[in-house]
Amino acid sequence: MADTAKKIRVGVQIRPNHVSWKTMEAAWAYCDQEGVDSIWTFDHFFPIDGDLDGSSFECWTTLAAMAPQTEHAQIGALVTCYSYRNINLLADMARTVSHACGGRFILGLGAGWLDKDYEEYGFEKLGDAERIRGMQKSISLIEERYSKLNPPPVNPIPLLIGGLGQKLTLSVTAQYANMWNGWGTPAEISHLNNVLDDHCRKFDRNPDEIERTVALFEYADEATYDQYLAAGATHIIIVQSGPTYEFEELGNLLSWRDSRNQQIGEAHG
Repeated sequence: MADTAKKIRVGVQIRPNHVSWKTMEAAWAYCDQEGVDSIWTFDHFFPIDGDLDGSSFECWTTLAAMAPQTEHAQIGALVTCYSYRNINLLADMARTVSHACGGRFILGLGAGWLDKDYEEYGFEKLGDAERIRGMQKSISLIEERYSKLNPPPVNPIPLLIGGLGQKLTLSVTAQYANMWNGWGTPAEISHLNNVLDDHCRKFDRNPDEIERTVALFEYADEATYDQYLAAGATHIIIVQSGPTYEFEELGNLLSWRDSRNQQIGEAHG
């Protein structure tokens, strides 16, 4: 289980679908000014909710635009599919965004899943296990390319891996990632965190080296946030889709974060 003495963080995923560009820009600015710790997009070529043929914007050009329009929050994609782009090019793109945002970039990586992405853009969709193994192989290639780029990334780019697969995905996470993203009930997240801890021990890795994030598809109350914290998730990410983004309850979540961080500081001061 993740160490709950760690600083609690809050993120928002601003999905780039069913929305105008200006509305999305305003959402980034608002979240950054309000003090969220991370702002995310996603890596799909089509919406995954509402009208599946509705409007959407591409991930990495969106990240390049987000970078100079935010100042404080870390930014990234939750998550990018390793096989949608040449892997050396992907590393170069990540390096470039790290410069554009002054070192606030997180590389979120996943194995991909949306059939329409593959079919419409002509990518081959391998089986689940093959895709996860391909993602694993891509990590060393990304790191190798980082070392060759001039200039290199601003700082070591944190690697987040997203997914729920207990046998393969969490094993890869234990070996390589700085962060993990999952979703589900507090009980499900607790179980997955325990599985991830077990994988870490197999590879002689300290489980506390991996920050545990959880995606919530709606705001909750403080008691529910506390349940996720007890389950080992120290980074709560609220998922928001267009055409309008709902931020009325964001202040309550940020207040909960600040209160819990103060309590942690007092307990471990």
